[in-house]
Amino acid sequence: MSLEMIFLTSLIVGLTGAMVPGPLLTVTIAESARCGFRAGPLLIAGHGILEAVLVVALTTGLATFLVRTEVTAVIATVGGSFLLWMGFTIGRDALLGRVELAVAREPRARPERPARQFNGTARLLGLGIVTSLSNPYFTLWWATIGLSYITLSLERGIAGLAAFYTGHILADLAWYCLVAGAVVGSGRFLTPVIYRGVLAVCGSFLVFLGVYFIYSGLVKSLLLG
Repeated sequence: MSLEMIFLTSLIVGLTGAMVPGPLLTVTIAESARCGFRAGPLLIAGHGILEAVLVVALTTGLATFLVRTEVTAVIATVGGSFLLWMGFTIGRDALLGRVELAVAREPRARPERPARQFNGTARLLGLGIVTSLSNPYFTLWWATIGLSYITLSLERGIAGLAAFYTGHILADLAWYCLVAGAVVGSGRFLTPVIYRGVLAVCGSFLVFLGVYFIYSGLVKSLLLG
């Protein structure tokens, strides 16, 4: 897979994962109502710091192991299976109207005063880290899909790993900035129909990518045989 494709697919997969309601989304809505738009990017900055540490931890000392053909075959198959499950679940729930982004229901508050801005910044960064760690889905994602992407990216070396991380974190940043903007703007430009429609399309893409990952893993398994 080329660097461009690693970046693009990482961006789309990251966006789909970010859009699924969870603790970080809830905190972003609440903190955006309290602190204003800046809560979105600051929370994701904390989230991104944690993910950067995690990527380094997964690759340091493990790179030579992760790029072995038999290892990548197993990881690709497991990650692809999880992508299939996640894509199907997201698409189904979106089409059936089971997911909702209730940004307009959160009461708006006056942003923090400038004198408290530094403490507020540190608090939001820490909150982004702690909230991410508290989500079991976060760990499961990195143990399956994230690890699959890391092994795939390492085939292109450090440049591939950088393309993966950049696409992933930009997806998080784009989505949560949009959520923060929707909260500040009372949710007028992010309607439930648009939200569910985007989720349905992204879910379909995850199913397609899951098939690709599984196919890749099976091909490598056959080559080993």
